[in-house]
Amino acid sequence: MLGILGKKIGMTRVIQDDGRVIPITVVQCEPNEITQVKTMEKDGYPAVVLGFSALKKPKKTKKFRFQREVRLDDGQELKKGDSVSLKDFNEIKEVFVTGTSKGKGFQGVIKRHNFSRGPESHGSHHHREPGSVGSCAKPGRVAKGKKLPGHMGSAKVTIKGVKVAYLDAKNNVIGLKGALPGPNKGLIFIKANA
Repeated sequence: MLGILGKKIGMTRVIQDDGRVIPITVVQCEPNEITQVKTMEKDGYPAVVLGFSALKKPKKTKKFRFQREVRLDDGQELKKGDSVSLKDFNEIKEVFVTGTSKGKGFQGVIKRHNFSRGPESHGSHHHREPGSVGSCAKPGRVAKGKKLPGHMGSAKVTIKGVKVAYLDAKNNVIGLKGALPGPNKGLIFIKANA
């Protein structure tokens, strides 16, 4: 099943008939246009390139602000210029969601890796430091993969099995249960749970 690109609007909630409150994230998914078709004969694998958010002044080589390549299943045939909309997601109950998480800059080990802090009393010089990081003279270096301070966030995040709370194909809006990665107005890629 094909995916669709959309823009994260924000969060709200849906109240069920039995009184349960379900938090949802609203995503605006304008119809995506297929800008390129890749075939087994020419490219070695079947895929299409989706275009989202058309530019006001399109260039010769670029007509959309965002483009994403999506692999096709066997038997799916699409042409350049076709559009993918939320109408294709009418029967779908669960989806995969991919987005770029919010950037949090340079963070220490307590925020980044959930380390516990040292004692805050007088005399302790170990409050928010990572602690011992290296071994003795034998390796003489810090092991690869050691959890240390560094850049946090701004990473590609995929959430599987996100339930579709509501779908309004007429207004190009889909409501997905729970929180999604990224800021408001961030790019979200939704793919049917195959």
